[in-house]
Amino acid sequence: MPTDTEVISGDTWIQQVNESLRVPQNKRQERVLDLFAGCGGLALGFEAVGFGTHGFESNSDCVATYKLNLAGECVCEHLTPHTQYPHADVVIGGPPCQPFSVGGNQKGLEDSRDGFPAFIAAVEQLNPSVFLFENVRGLLYRNKWYFGQIKDKLEKLGYIVEAQLLNAKHYGVPQNRERVIVVGHRGGFKFPVPHTQVISAGTALGAMFTQVPNNAKWLTPSMDTYIAKYEKASCCKNPRDLHYDRPARTVTCRNLAGATGDMHRIRLPDGRRRRITVRESARLQSFPDWFEFTGSETDQYYQVGNAVAPLFAKALAQSVMDYLDKGAEYTSQEVIEGKGAIRQLALF
Repeated sequence: MPTDTEVISGDTWIQQVNESLRVPQNKRQERVLDLFAGCGGLALGFEAVGFGTHGFESNSDCVATYKLNLAGECVCEHLTPHTQYPHADVVIGGPPCQPFSVGGNQKGLEDSRDGFPAFIAAVEQLNPSVFLFENVRGLLYRNKWYFGQIKDKLEKLGYIVEAQLLNAKHYGVPQNRERVIVVGHRGGFKFPVPHTQVISAGTALGAMFTQVPNNAKWLTPSMDTYIAKYEKASCCKNPRDLHYDRPARTVTCRNLAGATGDMHRIRLPDGRRRRITVRESARLQSFPDWFEFTGSETDQYYQVGNAVAPLFAKALAQSVMDYLDKGAEYTSQEVIEGKGAIRQLALF
């Protein structure tokens, strides 16, 4: 990827993405277990630095996409605290978090829809050298009560548990995408250092930004009227169209697959507006062009919107690799006895 001071064209950027996310010839010995794997965005970043991955995912379309693009195996299975896993040195994933819903039962780890009990059980079963999971920013704010439950359970397994709110745009992704990254380690883990260079949506899309694809979906006059009302009601100072010279807004399932007031769209020089395609949304997530999605168009939008951006995942994987190469600074017994410095970030 480019240095902080390098100016990069769209063609150069996607070429570098295509190459940097390929599996290297020199592979590492450690195995990575990827839980709630989705279509494989997080695993793709880990494979790109040399880890072997083994995914578990309940959505069959996501599993098909994972198998089509990644070197590792992916099992289609609904995970529970009783699921048995193969040996792994690293556990990663993106556990679903329905208990966050204000309209829900707010039962936290007791909620049957929650993926975290399965993730915690996997950590307890495998005792990995390090684990990492990704989640929405609300985990540290509106739902910090819930994160407190999760953190307590994981610390009792002998880990230092740290969380940071990171923005994918600081790691080569052409999108403002804040996500909480939680890491459990034995001491000495360092989160990736952010880049100062930011990639714009225009750089990522290149010629796509002004072209009209064969499957273009145009905004109708009624959609334009609805969007204008939406932006006025939400006190939107800038139009929500994709801007050539800045990163995209956060890509989500809803604003990709649905014709909503917040949908991602491109305004052409002649004033017409169209929704972005699956391939364009994948570029905004930093997926390489060789990565193919399976299922219906809606399924593919959901896979893109739910994924961890691969370039961001690669930066996280590099930190995990550096940690493993360096070796833990504290033993698990020192952590249990309180001798290890359990660092509490100023996020609460």
